[in-house]
Amino acid sequence: MDIGKTLQEDWGLTCSTIFHNLNKSELFRAALELDVGRIKRGGGYHDRKTYATSLGEAGPLVFLTDPDCTGRPVEDTYAVAWPEVESDIWWKDSLKKYDPDCYEQLLDRVIKHLNQSGSHLFVQDVTVGHDAEYSIRYRIIGQYATHAYFAQNMFLLANGSAEEFERDNCWTMLNVQTFRCDPERDGCRSDRVAVLDFRNRICLVAGPADYCGLIKKSIFTVMNFLLPSKGILSMHCSANVGDADDTSILFGLSGTGKTTLSADVSRRLIGDDENAWSDSGVSNFENGCYAKLIDLDKQAEPVIADALSMPGTLIENVPVSNGRQYETIHPQDLDLFDRSITENTRFSYPLDCNPNVAEGAKGGHPATIVLLTADAFGVLPPISVLDEEEVMYHFVQGFTARVAGTEIGVSEPEATFSSCFGAPFMSHKPIVYAKLLKEKMRASSAKCVLLNTGWIGGPAGSAPRISLATTRSLLNSAMQGVLHDSESGIAFEKHSILGMRYPTSCPGVDSKILNPSDSWTDKSAYTNAATELRDMFRSNFQECGFQKAGIPAAI
Repeated sequence: MDIGKTLQEDWGLTCSTIFHNLNKSELFRAALELDVGRIKRGGGYHDRKTYATSLGEAGPLVFLTDPDCTGRPVEDTYAVAWPEVESDIWWKDSLKKYDPDCYEQLLDRVIKHLNQSGSHLFVQDVTVGHDAEYSIRYRIIGQYATHAYFAQNMFLLANGSAEEFERDNCWTMLNVQTFRCDPERDGCRSDRVAVLDFRNRICLVAGPADYCGLIKKSIFTVMNFLLPSKGILSMHCSANVGDADDTSILFGLSGTGKTTLSADVSRRLIGDDENAWSDSGVSNFENGCYAKLIDLDKQAEPVIADALSMPGTLIENVPVSNGRQYETIHPQDLDLFDRSITENTRFSYPLDCNPNVAEGAKGGHPATIVLLTADAFGVLPPISVLDEEEVMYHFVQGFTARVAGTEIGVSEPEATFSSCFGAPFMSHKPIVYAKLLKEKMRASSAKCVLLNTGWIGGPAGSAPRISLATTRSLLNSAMQGVLHDSESGIAFEKHSILGMRYPTSCPGVDSKILNPSDSWTDKSAYTNAATELRDMFRSNFQECGFQKAGIPAAI
């Protein structure tokens, strides 16, 4: 069926200009010509939003978001509280209830707005998931070519018939940037919303919320809702596989090293952010990577650095200064330390920009599970070996720490607890995912470690961060099974305050750093800091009611 007729029958859309499944080159040119909106506070809504570098189409596309949406609009993210799903959803500040009546009226207004504005639309059809056991079809209908371009980077191109992407057969994102919500009329907080409708399979973005990550995180939240009922664990993690076909998964929040550590030249990448663990093993939801660019160390992360100059990639919110123009700058010369637009500068590139990708972005059942944390208090051991109960405890806690200087208002390290290492995207309560993880770990006999990529010898700002080389040596020992091998000769000690077991030696690592207190000059200060962190763990555990949910306390 003709795409115009399909959109009219499915959605009541009568837009005359529709660009359906353009290729990357066509989208690159369309973005430069047609994508306009606000890029500066106080500016108008018809400024140019996309730019080429000196490489032209042979290099990346640069996109500038609305200045008030340089990350996910967490406070404006909702799900429709339909009666049949209301009791299943984990309602929280990052996923609030949206009244069904208000939502239906809002959706109708958005459709009428598009028809009255005469806006052109870009329609992109993709598949989410490399495993046919759980993959879904996803259609993005939006006003920006850049968003279609991003979707082509991040997901598999559609290989089904046009009928498979009609409304009743797929999930659809309606991404309407020119609409303005009215809180009093629409029952929302501001002039924008991102609403998930689990009954009708819709992701509605209405208002100035053009951050590209919404396209991937919205459908990730959907997958987290759909898969557990099928016995499939959806995970905010990276994954790779070694030459012995030994799969590892690395759970972690932003800044803990999830992307960096999974990009290992000696191992094949499955995925760096969103993966699933089914009866057939681990596989990637996506077909691309969406990495942070701020302060990128090009020597430590050569894959991302090389991809900066590749065609078909997308740079988001990296500024130019001193009156220079993007078109005159080679992408390798962009200042990746410039945070004048945002701390959250980003880069989207296809998975095959990585020279070492696992075939089909799949692997077997994990032999090693790594829980990543970046402890800015300088308290946790660099690595700890966890038993089954400890895995459940640390998985539902999801601890890391925000660092002074990286976020407005943060003047010293702050504890952050994010269940399942991705609470905003978890549609069900944490116990749902924890039970699945426990079942799958038992079935595969997977071993687990807590790997601390944070600071040693003191808190952030007064002590160094654990070196990447040290972290990789610890990680390699974990993935090679050394830390779980009774014949390795490695002895363990139990932390006197936090209770976790850590090795007293590890190949390639200075044993002096393995007991964190040994790196502190002031031992009493260490004891005080460790006791404070222990109390933070206990307080969060109690406040979240994890023990009532059947999770044993480990700290």
